[in-house]
Amino acid sequence: MSAWQSLPADHPPEVAHFVEQLRLLKDRTGLSLVALGERTAYSKSSWHRYLNATQPPPRQAVVALCRVAGTDAERFCVRWELAVRAWPRTVAPAPAGVPVAGGEGANGATDGGKYEGAYEDVPTVPWWDLLAEAPEPESAPARASWAASHRLLLYALVLVLVLLLTAVVGAVTLA
Repeated sequence: MSAWQSLPADHPPEVAHFVEQLRLLKDRTGLSLVALGERTAYSKSSWHRYLNATQPPPRQAVVALCRVAGTDAERFCVRWELAVRAWPRTVAPAPAGVPVAGGEGANGATDGGKYEGAYEDVPTVPWWDLLAEAPEPESAPARASWAASHRLLLYALVLVLVLLLTAVVGAVTLA
């Protein structure tokens, strides 16, 4: 087994348990971090951060490690969910157009503290779900921008459906 660094004392028990289980799973493979990086889509330095609890791993990284180790990924993904929810969060600078915790975002909207301490890239929730949950802006210019972006998304969806319908009709006509 590898000699691992001790985990930060300020991490919740769910995080410590998950990382310890992840370490045991990695040790069971007998692979070095370099070899593990070669067999998965994640680099040696990424695995180092995940296995030393400095950054939560993406769900796909956990699944990849389970695949390499020949272990049931579902059980580890349940532990991952619990750990990510309890993982200590640091406030990252919000990207342009995303509401800032408890304040006003670039589009003038407030979120009432909903995103306080959220990761810039939350591994458990797709970015489109975060946007769908965001409240409609209250100021007129921000509301117009919000409506325009939703209208553009609707146009793109209609265009995809029209192209799909055209392809089906063309295939049926030529057959």
